[in-house]
Amino acid sequence: MSRESRRTTRHAPAVIGIDVATASVRVLCVDEQGRVLAEAQGDLPLPVRTAAGTSEQDARSWWPAVRSALRRTTDALPRGGREVVAVAVSATSGTIVPTGVDAEPLGPALMYDDRRAADVNAEAQRAGSARWAALGLSVGPTAALGRAVWCLRTYGSALRHVLHTPDVVGRELTGHPVATDWSHALKSGYDARASEWAHEVFETFDLPLALLPDVSAPGTEAGVVGRKAAEATGLPEGCSVRLGMTDGCAGQIATGAVEPGRFVGVLGTTYVLKGVSADLVRDPTGAFYSHRHPGGWWLPGGASNTGAECLAQAGASCLPELDAAAAARGPASYVRYPLCRDGERFPFVSGTARGFELGRPGDEVDSHRAALEGVAFVERLALDRVERLGVPVLGPLYAAGGGSRSAVWTAIRATVLDRPVRVAGRAETAFGAALLAATGTLHEDLAASAAAMLRPGALVEPVPEERPALDDAYGHFVAALRERGWLPDD
Repeated sequence: MSRESRRTTRHAPAVIGIDVATASVRVLCVDEQGRVLAEAQGDLPLPVRTAAGTSEQDARSWWPAVRSALRRTTDALPRGGREVVAVAVSATSGTIVPTGVDAEPLGPALMYDDRRAADVNAEAQRAGSARWAALGLSVGPTAALGRAVWCLRTYGSALRHVLHTPDVVGRELTGHPVATDWSHALKSGYDARASEWAHEVFETFDLPLALLPDVSAPGTEAGVVGRKAAEATGLPEGCSVRLGMTDGCAGQIATGAVEPGRFVGVLGTTYVLKGVSADLVRDPTGAFYSHRHPGGWWLPGGASNTGAECLAQAGASCLPELDAAAAARGPASYVRYPLCRDGERFPFVSGTARGFELGRPGDEVDSHRAALEGVAFVERLALDRVERLGVPVLGPLYAAGGGSRSAVWTAIRATVLDRPVRVAGRAETAFGAALLAATGTLHEDLAASAAAMLRPGALVEPVPEERPALDDAYGHFVAALRERGWLPDD
């Protein structure tokens, strides 16, 4: 780096994104061009999960971990943190904590996968059926709404507020209560379409709305860093504290999928499709539901039970060799639906769905190639479903997740979809939070932040000579799903 570029970086303003994940905290500081200036992370205690479906974590561990990671990050900056103009916090969706006087936790945080209030959530689904239908979503067994009611029934008059993870961290940063964002509030019963809590549902359970936080759009200012937090973290006093989004939404915007028509396929253990639409999408099957975009658009998405889990049996060390052989081999000799568990939730909903094979593999390479193609078929079916719901899918599909590091798998996906696939550079929750921190501070809006701060990843084009064989295999795949009665009629 030249002396001039060092001087420019030293005096450039910066923002920080904070990711409070299940087992760790990550802090990422970037400048207005998205260059990483410093970062740090810290561990959190693992959630305590039981066979009864409860899932808890000590909420008192969040702020010390965030504070420590912030201090190590600001200590590594040229100006010791004085260059940071804004910070935003993202966390797991649906994690809440009951608090009493001065926001002290009354008990452990109830995690996103806690099922203790499944019966309450079923009743909440019935009580607000008209509202949920208008929103195109349903109240699942792990929804935070039911757990908020459980908190009231458990702690009674001692309960003063039900807070989400960023609300707790935001209060520590500012020294006063802060609003939550409508992304973290979604599973707690917030209607981002009507800009209100689902009051008729909470009235059913005699839960006062005063127990719930105010709600604002992600990226808006919740307050500024107070003196106490500034001394503890190295952040400058008066630094803007902006509202974040849930980890999934923050990860999405970090890929660049921030404007209508842009979608990202996240290929991890399971496959997740997320995107942006100008209008609210209502999926009658319940396979697809929407968060609200910071700019007022919508973020439809769905999560499959199919994904890279199907490769686990081969072992990570064998995958590069299998990938190379699969690339050289070309399309598989048979069709495989590589679902490894019972039931599917997207792009169709079926409790009876099971993985299947149409034919038999010639060898291990053929089996591997068929698995890669099978997941790509699920992705194509997902995009087809999105377009049938009236949502246009424009340009390349962004790709993220561990599976997107496989060159042959990405090429198969592009060929099956008959569209280019662009591998995202930094599809990280903390980077997405940093983009939200930059919104309204370093840049005018989220689209401007993404345009200035994201670097385009590799663009992978379809393989024309493989297209006919994969088209034919996809047709057999869809026909087999229909024969089994798993696909909806529409």
